[in-house]
Amino acid sequence: MAWDEWEQLKADAQARRQDGATHMRLNQLAPDSGGGGGSTRGDLTVQQKDLAAIGSAAHELFNGFSHYSDGARLSSMKAAGGLKSQGFAIGGALDHVAEHWVDQVQTLLDACAHISNHLRYTKNQHTADESYIAGALSSISQLDHGFDARKGS
Repeated sequence: MAWDEWEQLKADAQARRQDGATHMRLNQLAPDSGGGGGSTRGDLTVQQKDLAAIGSAAHELFNGFSHYSDGARLSSMKAAGGLKSQGFAIGGALDHVAEHWVDQVQTLLDACAHISNHLRYTKNQHTADESYIAGALSSISQLDHGFDARKGS
């Protein structure tokens, strides 16, 4: 949205308020309502298999793009050298593009690695959390059993 359009929308809203026009303003969701049909979890969920698929796709993109982008860069640099040696000005421009291509490729590869690594870390952390929670809950169960035995239940 253009900045001018945003400013116009704000001015229109202010004018309607001053004219006494009725309007609705939602600052928060009522505590008893929710997006998940009464569920407190909401309606957005993700499964581990979905996260694994995203992580795998990021890893495949990293590997494939790494290989193919290097080939493109080398071909571009070779073409640029040939064009420059024959006196074509476009050779220098192509060489400039090939040099900056490396930075752009590295940015994409870093993003893919970050996604893949983050999802792997998240999976491992979730597994560790599950193990910790299971241990904590079984300890509470043992304590409850001890209290029940002491009371004679």
